[in-house]
Amino acid sequence: MGIVEDRLNELKSKEEKILGMGGEAAVAKHKKQGKLTARERLDLLFDDGTFREIDMFVTHRSTNFNMDELEIPSDGVVTGHGLVNGRPAFAFSQDFTSRGGSLGEMHAKKICKVMDMAKSAGVPLIGINDSGGARIQEGVDALCGYGEIFFRNSRCSGVIPQISAIMGTTAGGAVYSPAMTDFIFMVKKTSYMFITGPEVIKSVTGEEITFEDLGGAMAHNEKSGVAQFACEDDAGAIDNIKKLLSYIPLNNMEDPPYKDTGDDPARLALDLDSIIPDSPNQSYDMKAVITSIVDSGEFFEPHEHFAQNMIVCFARLNGRPIGIIANQPMVQAGCLDIDASDKATRFIRFCDSFNIPMLTIADVPGYLPGSDQEWGGIIRHGAKLLWCYAEATVPKLLLITRKDYGGAYIAMCSRHLGADMAFAWPSSEIAVMGAEGAANIIHRKEINNAADPAEKRGEKIDEYKDLFCNPYVAASRGYVDAVIAPSETRSRLVDALEIMATKRETLPPKKHGNMPV
Repeated sequence: MGIVEDRLNELKSKEEKILGMGGEAAVAKHKKQGKLTARERLDLLFDDGTFREIDMFVTHRSTNFNMDELEIPSDGVVTGHGLVNGRPAFAFSQDFTSRGGSLGEMHAKKICKVMDMAKSAGVPLIGINDSGGARIQEGVDALCGYGEIFFRNSRCSGVIPQISAIMGTTAGGAVYSPAMTDFIFMVKKTSYMFITGPEVIKSVTGEEITFEDLGGAMAHNEKSGVAQFACEDDAGAIDNIKKLLSYIPLNNMEDPPYKDTGDDPARLALDLDSIIPDSPNQSYDMKAVITSIVDSGEFFEPHEHFAQNMIVCFARLNGRPIGIIANQPMVQAGCLDIDASDKATRFIRFCDSFNIPMLTIADVPGYLPGSDQEWGGIIRHGAKLLWCYAEATVPKLLLITRKDYGGAYIAMCSRHLGADMAFAWPSSEIAVMGAEGAANIIHRKEINNAADPAEKRGEKIDEYKDLFCNPYVAASRGYVDAVIAPSETRSRLVDALEIMATKRETLPPKKHGNMPV
């Protein structure tokens, strides 16, 4: 046997040992929990045969606490690059079977290397998190590793898409890197995020709470809004990551990917002509409006479970990806509140960062009233929405379907915040407030002094409706470009998007604005 053959056999032997990860027992225990291994997750993410591993042979160099006698395959994280639906991406996947996927100095260096390479290449980075946290034996070197990752999360933000998948327990400092990325996918019943775990909470405050209630997928999708997706299993999460990537560009210098959907751009949506209820107090499903307008009725919705009075989603119009921000009349009448403002703001900033045109669909009676909202900072949170619409330079389209009142009218991408084209249905009401409230304020004395106050109130309400509760005053000022039949909405939006696709707008030179966070 020659030297070359010996060396090849040595390589094969080392690779086989590393590919075994934490060993048969650890892998079996991991899979018994319904979880895929780090390498299986990458195999599902990347197109067959395209994944190329980097730094397979990296090992830790810690000698404390007899660590020099401990081997950790690939130092607990698999890194590399490949193709996702034919498009390039980098990824890392933490291996919980190898010392709990704990993060030490070299583990972090591997992650930082692929982050740097992804930024240089201008392609997305997908991080699959499944780690017990910092490797305590390595002390400050582990903390240094987290800091280096956070630094790169910030520098990569708005340059390349950063996507996080939580596929196990992520605790303490480990939660901040995913929180600094663009989207977080969690898996029901097997993934958790929290700063301090249930045991610490119980010892400090006496509160007893389960992992699931504290930081499970639905807790962060429904309550905190930290995560955007709650998936049934690892495979479902990876499938949804691939779907998300199909709507977004590789980096901030590219346009989002066009796809021929085969849907006629001039198709009429006849069902929309009758979707608005006769009673202004009746609700309707805004998702039905979106389905009728977009290509093939398909849209992809982040934050489906959080702040449901606001809808954000990706879709296509004539093959072009768009981001949609819409009030949902079925939840709290579509009012704006703290969580809805935050939800829309983050989505707007993502779309603007990556050149994705935006469509805003407004049916909003105003801001949600109440002391909880005021004390919680609705002024500050609502200001973020104004800020981000005004700051966005991508094509911005507006459709007003029904109520569009007061400050909420301005906030939902009005012409005054930079909407490039604004359309309104004949059913739309663009005014400072609803007719009843307005009549009561404007004509209070006249109503109170009337022989029949109820009759006079009704008369003044009708008078206000005729004057202001329609789209024509705004159209006469040029604040609305066209009043259109609902059935024509798709074709008008397609035409508007096509003509505005070459829009170029730059902001004044500055380091950055001071957004009201």
